Amino acid sequence: MKIDLTGRTALVTGSTRGIGRAIAGTLADCGARVAVVGRDLEKARIAAASIGGGAQGFACDISDTAQVNALVESVETAFGSIDILVNNAGLTRDNILLRLKDDDWDTVIDANLRGAFATIRAATRGMMKRRWGRIINISSVVGLVGNKGQANYAASKAGLIGLTKSVAKEFASRNILANVIAPGYIVTEMTQAMTPEAQAAMSSQIPLERLGDPRDVANVVAFLASEHAGYITGQVIVVDGGLVM
Repeated sequence: MKIDLTGRTALVTGSTRGIGRAIAGTLADCGARVAVVGRDLEKARIAAASIGGGAQGFACDISDTAQVNALVESVETAFGSIDILVNNAGLTRDNILLRLKDDDWDTVIDANLRGAFATIRAATRGMMKRRWGRIINISSVVGLVGNKGQANYAASKAGLIGLTKSVAKEFASRNILANVIAPGYIVTEMTQAMTPEAQAAMSSQIPLERLGDPRDVANVVAFLASEHAGYITGQVIVVDGGLVM
């Protein structure tokens, strides 16, 4: 099955490194024009240059609605449309609940949940006119099962699932599909910095006995962005090697 996204434009938030970078690269490999988005414009431009295929870098703090609106306008001006929106940007401020500060809660909710709401609201205006769109939100298995010390992060990722299902129902009549991917343990800079013993302990919890590769997530994004997934909306696809089956 060949995934061809030629002629489509994808906006991928948090795509200067890690899972987001893999998503942006995979979509570009499938023929899409890609807007690489990060807080740091120089890093976004460097990532875009390494991806090639006409990718361009843009800076945005997605917790700032004004910046999000400006971002969408800039991407539409540069590429003509936004057909595929991937909300991948996010952050953590971990602590046990009794020590979690209001600012830690607000910062995570604003970046992980409010940011997705703002980008969806801005990008869907154009999608509605064209009667075609794909919205893919990157949640986490933590949003399904919770996690000690991550009440704020888990709440934001669970909220993202509810947001996606509502969006899927609201925009289905305009052929705009919205789905969630919930990754498990994926190889990132953080996991690579762990000791071999810690990585082995993490892998032992996974039935497939390995951590996921960012491309494992990126490949699912590409599928959901394509015509092959034209009858799938409002779904949560878990990419975790069987961790929370």
